Amino acid sequence: MNSASIRRAALTAGIVVGLSAPAFAVGSQSDETSPPPKTKTTTTCKRGQVWDQARKKCVDPKKSELNDDQIFDAAREFAYDGQYENAIKVLNLAKNQNDPRILNYLGYANRKAGRMELGMSYYHKALDIDSNYILARSYMGQALVEEGDVQGARVQLIEIRDRGGEDTWAYRALLQSLHGYRNY
Repeated sequence: MNSASIRRAALTAGIVVGLSAPAFAVGSQSDETSPPPKTKTTTTCKRGQVWDQARKKCVDPKKSELNDDQIFDAAREFAYDGQYENAIKVLNLAKNQNDPRILNYLGYANRKAGRMELGMSYYHKALDIDSNYILARSYMGQALVEEGDVQGARVQLIEIRDRGGEDTWAYRALLQSLHGYRNY
């Protein structure tokens, strides 16, 4: 093989490797897949209040000046603490009700509160806005497992994998759910 053939082979191999590299999901979340750290929202505040860092006190969410990221963080903390109604109450205060993160956690909190159909509708809305939002696919898949639709859950698992999410918590959590180990 001459040097020109070697360069062509190397270039071709580089292109093939480049095309076969895993794609990262558009809209992938930073680390909203691990439980949020407990803050004063769930350790100090009472009756659905949230900790307002700027004011250094617990406040009624409707009276606070929290931005959507702070609202999201507080709602996630409530949801992971099993306070689903408080999570929903806080999420409903977000200015951007079309944020897939807000919609996904409205789905999660409603599903966990026993309103499966409503929860599923929020997952669908989140995915209508960002079809690559693998955490919504994972939670939807787990809901499908709860409903006995194992095939539908497997479809979501494949979607997560095909969108570059095979090495993520979202994929592993749905896989565990499909194997009957755990459901988030």
